Amino acid sequence: METICFQGFFSLPKCVDYLILRSMKKIFLFLLFAQSLINTHAQKSAFHVVPLGVLGGIEEGNLSAYMVAPAGTKDYICLDAGTINAGLQKAVSKKIFSIDAARVQKEYIKGYFISHAHLDHVSGLIITSPNDSNKTVYALEACMKMMQQYYFNGIAWANFGDQGLGFKLKKYHYQTLVPGEETAINNTTMLVKAFPLSHVKPFESTAFLVRSNDDYILYLGDTGPDSVEQSNKLYLLWQQISPLINSKKLKGIFIEVSFPNDQPNDKLYGHLTPHWLMKEMEALGKMTDNNALQGLTVIVTHAKPPVYKIKKIQQEIKESNKLGLKIVFPQQGNGFTL
Repeated sequence: METICFQGFFSLPKCVDYLILRSMKKIFLFLLFAQSLINTHAQKSAFHVVPLGVLGGIEEGNLSAYMVAPAGTKDYICLDAGTINAGLQKAVSKKIFSIDAARVQKEYIKGYFISHAHLDHVSGLIITSPNDSNKTVYALEACMKMMQQYYFNGIAWANFGDQGLGFKLKKYHYQTLVPGEETAINNTTMLVKAFPLSHVKPFESTAFLVRSNDDYILYLGDTGPDSVEQSNKLYLLWQQISPLINSKKLKGIFIEVSFPNDQPNDKLYGHLTPHWLMKEMEALGKMTDNNALQGLTVIVTHAKPPVYKIKKIQQEIKESNKLGLKIVFPQQGNGFTL
């Protein structure tokens, strides 16, 4: 039988049978492959995200709206709805979807979650409603009342809902959420909890905590920092999600940063700057285990034009990220996973 001598292999200074070595090599490679499969499974994505609009302010074709589905499904919800059709067109052009934009809206989007009734978060839903399919619109009570009273009221726009003023076309079912109560999302396997936020106190916005199996994402609508808003809404929200960060079940936080740091506090109008983002992340970090925030994905939303201010926001966030957060600046129509 052929043998070969390997000096120093595993510190064994003697000749080893070649066939035994070859078997050992195969076992070693198999173990590496098996470990790779285990790591891949452990890191498997839980959600697929398609940003339909990522900005605040005057960019009417690119305003806050994020499609989210459990990975491997087409059962999307839309978190806010500032821009719908333009974003879908962009996503289709980038081969995110293989069907046209109209069909994506009708067939893939199963419901809308509106954080607050400002037009840059709801105008896409209003404008595209005539060509949409039947589905559910979810919001907290104050937001739902505003949409029914001022938008879908039979005067400013036809009432495509099943409640409110004027003739009811009943295309949309209005489902008012109860703060902190988990609610099943129609035609999906996901569930959601809504939490109120302060957006120029006493006015209200919403954070949506979306669950798929044991995985979560958190989406915040517009919000100011607690200390400026004289509120504890973010503090209470961080208390709710800190256990999910410790257990690595929270896959990402969508949170707004509308202005660069040179925006005065008295002109924040219920928004965050990079400085205030990091202050709030530090407050969250105090409620979690040591280094639990390191590597946590934070998707920065709602930056307001012009472009030079958006670039300034991004640079200031990068420079102040002492917590090791994984910062994502989403682009319209570019899908990603969490």
